[in-house]
Amino acid sequence: MRRADRLIQIVHYLRRLRHAVTARRIAEEFEICQRTVYRDIQDLMNSGVPIYGEAGVGYVIDKKYHLPPVMFDPDELEAIALGISMVRHWTDDRFATKANSALKKIQAVLPENLLHEMQQLATHSEESRAKIPWDVDFSEIRESIRSKQKIRFVYKALDDRISKRKIRPLALVFFGPVWLLLAWCEGRKDFRNFRLDRMSELEITDQFFKPEKTKSLEAYVKKEQEENYPL
Repeated sequence: MRRADRLIQIVHYLRRLRHAVTARRIAEEFEICQRTVYRDIQDLMNSGVPIYGEAGVGYVIDKKYHLPPVMFDPDELEAIALGISMVRHWTDDRFATKANSALKKIQAVLPENLLHEMQQLATHSEESRAKIPWDVDFSEIRESIRSKQKIRFVYKALDDRISKRKIRPLALVFFGPVWLLLAWCEGRKDFRNFRLDRMSELEITDQFFKPEKTKSLEAYVKKEQEENYPL
């Protein structure tokens, strides 16, 4: 990693943390020696970045500080453009509109040479006959995950059994061509996943839920790992 890139990454790293972090931890994060960390931090402070602290104690940054817009290299642009293309073709119209908006914002600030690079990309995502349609509102589910609102729906299992469910939505995961909703099921008192194409009569309730460690996405992932890869 170039030193200039590392300095930017250190600023982003400090802004993500809510507490002071030692030079040793920064050194481990960026795979550099502590002496290099001291030098990098001092150079950032000398350039006006509001970092506070000292060697041996820890460093924090003023969260009000923002870096100027960062330019991307060609590979980063290709990764971003491919992700946006996949959102447009594998989600819904509302989310696709947001993806297009993000792309226009990126293109608007790119210098001429990088804009040309973006127009010559070699990786793409296109419409596919394999896409399985669904009747529920994809973006409503996204928003219910963010707002932590319980939802109700009717579910048709693979054996065609019908059930009514009330869940805590945790995440949407794409296993092409199927979208799965990972959730804590209130009725089964356990984690479940549901295919969007088998859900119907979706209702976003006015009931909000507070995060609980035993009913979180992290707990879901841990349980899956333990069941699939037991020690």
